[in-house]
Amino acid sequence: MVVTVDGPGGAGKSTVSRALADRLGFAFLDTGALYRAVALAASWDQVEAVDPEAVAAWLPGVDIKAQPGPHSFQVLLQGRDVEPFIRNEHISQLASQLSSQPAVRTKLLELQRSAGRAGDLVAEGRDMGTVVFPDAEAKFFLTASQGERARRRWLELSQAGQQVEFDEVLADLEKRDQRDEERAISPLRPAADAEIVDTSHLSFGQVVEHLYQQVTRVRQGL
Repeated sequence: MVVTVDGPGGAGKSTVSRALADRLGFAFLDTGALYRAVALAASWDQVEAVDPEAVAAWLPGVDIKAQPGPHSFQVLLQGRDVEPFIRNEHISQLASQLSSQPAVRTKLLELQRSAGRAGDLVAEGRDMGTVVFPDAEAKFFLTASQGERARRRWLELSQAGQQVEFDEVLADLEKRDQRDEERAISPLRPAADAEIVDTSHLSFGQVVEHLYQQVTRVRQGL
């Protein structure tokens, strides 16, 4: 069974999806980490992210994998676990720019689909229910007000020791939302058969519990 959780940045997709996967006993795939890993590689190699030809020419040499683990897929770049280096605003913005490039989306599409063929999976991202797993048995689209999402992102970065101003985080989030929603390929939008869940006034536990109950109902009907 495949469960997809899509939504904009700061909606809580990653933490909710990971907790949901743990509770269900499913594997977890953070597809944003794949795009962030590509962004890290582009940063290392000083590739111009907004140049489609440059990106397409450079991308075949990037060795990126989603390796199955006990509870989640580990993203490896050039054989290395780069998780500690991809959770910052610079990489986040670069990943958003690269995600609009056809070559990047094509390269990562099969990686993501192969994870779905490995067994029960919770996959989170921005086009899981619309493009990557259109036939997923359960689909959700998490959202929240832009101010609330910016607040969550600012708290996350602050707790990680990164000194950023709230207004800067909000402005970056607004830019990313616009890019994600207006890109020509796989724009951010809910799948027609996805349940939209506004998390603005819900606790983390309430969101996980709601999704768990919904997935349980679907599993019982399969």
